[in-house]
Amino acid sequence: MSTLHSPLPSVGAYVAYFTQRPLPVLRRTARELEALHREPEHAESRQLASIVQADPLMTMRLLTHLETHRRQSQNHDITTIERAVMMIGVEPFLRLFDALPTVEDALEEDPRALVGVLRVIARARRIAGLAREFAIMRHDLDVQEITVAASLHEATEIVCWIHAPALTEQVYALQTADRHLRSADAQRRVFGITANELQLGLVRAWRLPALLAQLLDDSQQNDPRVRTVSLAARLARHLAHGWDDPGLPDDLAELGTLLRIPRETLLRRLGAPEEALNRLATR
Repeated sequence: MSTLHSPLPSVGAYVAYFTQRPLPVLRRTARELEALHREPEHAESRQLASIVQADPLMTMRLLTHLETHRRQSQNHDITTIERAVMMIGVEPFLRLFDALPTVEDALEEDPRALVGVLRVIARARRIAGLAREFAIMRHDLDVQEITVAASLHEATEIVCWIHAPALTEQVYALQTADRHLRSADAQRRVFGITANELQLGLVRAWRLPALLAQLLDDSQQNDPRVRTVSLAARLARHLAHGWDDPGLPDDLAELGTLLRIPRETLLRRLGAPEEALNRLATR
């Protein structure tokens, strides 16, 4: 698979480049769908939704398909995976998403990029899980919408690892060399744009539902649903470095305000080890 090795001149050029290339899914996702395709009588919409939700790439692929094949009679957006599967139907879904390309095959000759993208996908899953937990604690009216949006929060980095691994590795190298270098600054040095700028362009190109696009817009921090997703993303990134990450106290303070619960309660809900609980509960 050909990949991008040199920066492009604009956000639009990147969006055109990435959207013209196929979006693979995890090998596990492809195999699970192939198994159900052979025995569709055993498949259920909830089971398919669970498979899709476990894979941010498959989530992107499904939502993009729905919007590009939107019926004229459809007067509302589909913003959850189970509703999307029900709209298509179980057997049509299995026929439509049969024999999908996989990330593992696409990056077979670049094991470092494969490790990179799998790590980001794991982080996206954690973001979705945290956002879901926070949405439940906030008594959100539609927890599934928050979960879907959160699973897509890392979409840009996932796509960059797949289609521009050399440039993405350069961003990581800059931040490894300088721990104080902000992600946006490192991205601009290498790509000439930031991940957030690219994400907004891709969201428009993929024609994601307006509500999901709004939930992914980190600039709308006055919206508690947007803050639920963005704080889940921040917390997941900091927890990846361990419970002693210096960004955690600020994350916990903002989450306490958003969720209106005591710090110790929040830490216990997050499964903090005893040492971290004792240290962070009073900060």
